[in-house]
Amino acid sequence: MMINLCIPIVMAGIIGIYGLVISVMISDNIRPVMSLYQGFMHLAAGLAVGLSGLAAGFAIGIIGDSGVRGAAQQPKLFVGMVLTLIFAEVLGIYGLIVALVMSSKANLLATGLCTI
Repeated sequence: MMINLCIPIVMAGIIGIYGLVISVMISDNIRPVMSLYQGFMHLAAGLAVGLSGLAAGFAIGIIGDSGVRGAAQQPKLFVGMVLTLIFAEVLGIYGLIVALVMSSKANLLATGLCTI
């Protein structure tokens, strides 16, 4: 039972990995001379994954707190807690997908746009 109730902690750690993936992708694409478009697209990608990760982290924290307390008293609540945690985790996945699209578009469409 104790191992099952550690699921919110693991799910919160996974959200941090989303930010790490995007930061590695962005750092691989940074050049000494970049267009303004590329810079703002990388900034927007980082903000997308960061803010959605923040929202997902808050949701997982609130759901995890009440879900673990409830599941400790009534084990039938465990399945509902896990399903709700999955829905909260999806917020972070949406941010990851948006950031991946923005980061890939920054390199494809950057020729001749907003050059300094």
